[in-house]
Amino acid sequence: MPDHRILISAWARSAVAPHGGAFRKLLPHEIGAPVLHGLLQRAGLAAQHIDAVILGNALGAGGNPARMVALAAGLPDRCAALTVDTQCCAGLDAIALAAGMLASGQAEVVVAGGVEAWSRAPIRQHRPLLPDELPVAYERPAFAPDPARDPDLLQAAADYARTHGISRSTQDDYALQSHARAVDQAPALRTEIVPVAGLTQDAYPRLLTARAAARLPVQAQAQPHTQSPPADCAVSTLAISSRADGAAMVLMMTPAAAARYGLSPGAQWLASASKGLDPAMPLLAAESATRTVLQRGNLPNAQACAVVELHDAFAVQGLAYCRALGLEPHAINRLGGGIARGHPIGASGAIALVRVLADLERLGQARAHGLASVAGAGGIGAATLVQWRR
Repeated sequence: MPDHRILISAWARSAVAPHGGAFRKLLPHEIGAPVLHGLLQRAGLAAQHIDAVILGNALGAGGNPARMVALAAGLPDRCAALTVDTQCCAGLDAIALAAGMLASGQAEVVVAGGVEAWSRAPIRQHRPLLPDELPVAYERPAFAPDPARDPDLLQAAADYARTHGISRSTQDDYALQSHARAVDQAPALRTEIVPVAGLTQDAYPRLLTARAAARLPVQAQAQPHTQSPPADCAVSTLAISSRADGAAMVLMMTPAAAARYGLSPGAQWLASASKGLDPAMPLLAAESATRTVLQRGNLPNAQACAVVELHDAFAVQGLAYCRALGLEPHAINRLGGGIARGHPIGASGAIALVRVLADLERLGQARAHGLASVAGAGGIGAATLVQWRR
């Protein structure tokens, strides 16, 4: 009988550097190529055996960053390369596409993940319609054709917090705990990080007191709908995943390829899900994708997973995700989440999966499940389910 399993032989990521920080001079391929090198070294696999590279990238403004990474890393010219842009979901969607390529027989060994150089992202401008008009700069593209269904993501988070009574103090406490875990577990996190530009640990996590957090500025708050004073459900600087640069990749292969190259992969890909939801409330899409991927993996609920990682772009998103799925906030992102690391958009979902795989390896529980999920602008979500094999 043919063996249709999809195995994961290695995983690696760069540290996450704040926008304008350690990676400020690096283009996507200059961040991604060292990570790909490190991935192959960890697997003990030669570059010539890679059939394809599939990477998420949200801010490259065209081109094919995956091809640039593959060539910069010294992969053979024949290696296929595909870049995916589903914004925040791109890293996990790239992994889902890699699974599809392997399952369909189009490849036997694929590198998949995401890379983002937000610090070097091109300046965006709308082309003028008339010769005497000037280009108009813009920060983000439209994610829904109807402006009423395409809210500013930060404002959408603040509106959700107000509607569901999630106070600023609750959001800030969630963020403080995420930072504290990331700082406390920095030595463990280093084991999954490939040095890039001398950076060997996530640069953003920091320890703050609740008093110091309360002094940080408000970035968004919902408008009150009544004459009564609004509850303090504002979104502060602390409760937002900051702009960042970084890369993460996994090495996926068929059982036949693993046997041919003498590898014993530690993990198995089980299922992926890419889901759409109301674009007016994008932060809920990760929950929808999670429910679907659990169903596809024949798991009853998220509690059945030994490790759960959500890229929490906002603290309110993490809190809403936990409420919806019956999880305690401390049960997700146990070594700190996106709130503490930062948000290299096209890489964030892949970083979450690398975190899952590293934690599963640390736990060492045979057949334990791990879940990674992310939500993206425009009301889309992605999730991936894996299982530890050893």
